[in-house]
Amino acid sequence: MKKPTRVNHPPAVELPPDNHALVAPIYQTVKFHFDTLEDTERYLRGERPGFFYTRASNPTTRQLELLLAELQGREECLVAASGVGAISQTLLALTKQGDHIVCFVETYNPTRYVIRRLLGRFGVTHTMLSIEDIAGVERALAAVPTRLVFFESPTNPVTKIADIGALTRVARAAGALTVMDNTFAGFHQHGEYDIDVFVHSLTKYASGAGDVMGGAVIGGGDLIRGLRTDFGTLGGTLDPHAAFLILRGLKTYFVRYQAQCASAQRIAELLAPHPAVARVHYPGLATHPQHALARAQMREFGTIVSFDLKGGLQAGAHFVEALRLFALAASLGSTESLVLAPQMMRGRDLTPDQQRISAITDGTVRLSIGLEDPDDLVEDVNQALAAAQ
Repeated sequence: MKKPTRVNHPPAVELPPDNHALVAPIYQTVKFHFDTLEDTERYLRGERPGFFYTRASNPTTRQLELLLAELQGREECLVAASGVGAISQTLLALTKQGDHIVCFVETYNPTRYVIRRLLGRFGVTHTMLSIEDIAGVERALAAVPTRLVFFESPTNPVTKIADIGALTRVARAAGALTVMDNTFAGFHQHGEYDIDVFVHSLTKYASGAGDVMGGAVIGGGDLIRGLRTDFGTLGGTLDPHAAFLILRGLKTYFVRYQAQCASAQRIAELLAPHPAVARVHYPGLATHPQHALARAQMREFGTIVSFDLKGGLQAGAHFVEALRLFALAASLGSTESLVLAPQMMRGRDLTPDQQRISAITDGTVRLSIGLEDPDDLVEDVNQALAAAQ
């Protein structure tokens, strides 16, 4: 074999059957092939396992899918290039012209955009309510045949808690699917509820380091497998190297999440009695209006602490600019603590009444608690509160 050929066909290295890599290798390849045309045709007919093209599936991304499905307590998973990609592709694959969606004001802004604007252009209608309005959900489901109910819990950014049992019960009675964005709660929570589809941003707690993006949709085997062709055709594929980094991040998922939740509880308890603070939104506090519901549904209360400063926009600006350890940045769930100012969170797509329902005020600040020493975080928040006053 001449050298220009050899560099494109390097010598194969195969592990002996009893010799195993402790960490699975990255299958950083787009294409796979079989030894014969017959085997290739059998694969394409679905008659044998294997891989052919990474846009459809890849061993590294498949390992991630199997792990995430098991963590969430379901049979199947599909991963995507981002959390919003997972949401968009799921909604596109599950709906068609003439379908109706029940959704909520207290929902991630890009999700609202997909449902209201993108799907709306293709003839999918929606009813948008408050996550606390179970009676309104029942009325909406009774009034219009509904394809799915889309919700999240805790909500972003003010951590309202959805009554998951009630929502799934009324949706099931009406023949509607339930799709839950479970990103804030994590993969180890809410799996015992009758949710048809979970979506997650892997960019947050799964990765943990804030250096890779990804998304996942998790559910029953037949339902999720039925989405695979649409996902592959839409093309929002997670890269194998990104999947490897997320798999690596998941090794520390539980220790990170638990430590961050403990720090979040401490920060919330610091904020609650402070004279500069009007209200703290953290389900781990007994003063949270849905604390009992959160205790019944969750093992941990999450790493997001939102609160309302009495001084409004100006106080919020002073607070975030005085912080030394919290980066003024989007996202959450990474090792670094982050903060969002009030100016960054108002729903410009919402009516005044919907903004009231959202509970985001001119003084609302969102903290994402990282892995810094809790004493240092407490000191930083205290000095920033002093600056806010």
